[in-house]
Amino acid sequence: MRKRFFATLTGLMLSLLCAPILFSTPVIYKVDIKKEIGPTTWIYLQKALLEAQELEAEQVLIHLNTFGGGLAEADSMRTAILYSPIPVSVFIDNNAASAGALISIACKNIYMREGASIGAATVVNGEGEPLPDKYQSYMRALMRSTAATHGKDSLGNWRRDPAIAEAMILDSINGRVLTLTAEEAIEKGFCDGIASSIEQVIAEHLGYSDYETKSYKPSIWDNLKGFLSSPYLQAVLIMIIIGGIYFEMQSPGIGFPILAAVVAAVLYFAPLYIDGLALYWEIILFAIGILLIILEIFVIPGFGITGILGIVMLFAGLMLSLLDNTGFNFSSITGRDMLVAFITVGFGVMSAIALMFFLSDRIGRNGMFKRLALTADQEGFQGTPDEPAKVIGLTGLAITDLRPAGKVEVEGEQYDAVSERVFVEKGKAVKVLRYSIGQLYVEPVEE
Repeated sequence: MRKRFFATLTGLMLSLLCAPILFSTPVIYKVDIKKEIGPTTWIYLQKALLEAQELEAEQVLIHLNTFGGGLAEADSMRTAILYSPIPVSVFIDNNAASAGALISIACKNIYMREGASIGAATVVNGEGEPLPDKYQSYMRALMRSTAATHGKDSLGNWRRDPAIAEAMILDSINGRVLTLTAEEAIEKGFCDGIASSIEQVIAEHLGYSDYETKSYKPSIWDNLKGFLSSPYLQAVLIMIIIGGIYFEMQSPGIGFPILAAVVAAVLYFAPLYIDGLALYWEIILFAIGILLIILEIFVIPGFGITGILGIVMLFAGLMLSLLDNTGFNFSSITGRDMLVAFITVGFGVMSAIALMFFLSDRIGRNGMFKRLALTADQEGFQGTPDEPAKVIGLTGLAITDLRPAGKVEVEGEQYDAVSERVFVEKGKAVKVLRYSIGQLYVEPVEE
């Protein structure tokens, strides 16, 4: 009798302990993707999938409405969905065009609102014009492989036909591109049901009657980080960093150009560092590159190994900060990652060089840039004396080595001078070619 009592008591206690597990309400985790596909939406999905795992959600449901966006971010989102340990479904609320179609096809289930559409995944440039066929070929392969990951049914038919997914990319031969309505998508296996709301998807299609919905709520930092992570903005920040340093070195003191460069550097590296992309040694590499370039310009005459090494280290620091490497291990970095980083930094550097040429001829002259620099015709001030201009065309003597800067003597007067082409030894005859910014430019006289 006593044994039976303890057995009953033990069973009751186990039942009470297991009750929260057996009768816990299933969690459906929802994330809204209702803007252009880019760094911000990629951040949304990354954090949503992590939070869904922490909550032990049974399903992740994407509420999607987009006309497309960046291919790189769309591919990253596609990969995250395919490898998610939690099943991911999508409810297309009106549009799943271009990059949105790729993301939708990666999901386990696709549900659409009446009147919604999916397709038109042609790769285009910033003006909306189709890129050359080599880009379309890559996208076709990506669409085929994504559709094929869902496998075949018991009859051996594709659950999502790769050929239909491929047809959503522009055919360069006949000029056609496929877009499916909700009804057409059901017929061709690219939609698992039509619904008018998220609640209807969960109740009627996913089959949950008692459930708890959790939604991803992006923070201000998520949106700011997404904005700062845009390759276009990163290229602009690189342009400001390099251009600001260059123009600061053209004028004495601390001014607006170096302030702009510092702010741009902080905005460039801060989100990358917080995300773990920009490692401390990569930022140090960038800083050393800047110091070497300054050293080359102000300390070491000419342009040699120090300047070249500085440029290489600056470029490497900016580029490596965009790559998701672990320390010095780059095994996980793909060729596409390298290409995107190279193009982003390269575009920023080339834009900075173009800006330098553009502003160098305009700062200090009439126009919108006049107030950015002091001019020699201000009342009561003369920037540099004009007297040395009278010796242009005359012959003088190098009284120091010109490497390329040094001193020369012309008609009994000493002047600061720079050799225009080659090293000039002390005591050699030189000819004055021109005068600019307080110094003469000379060349050796052939004997």
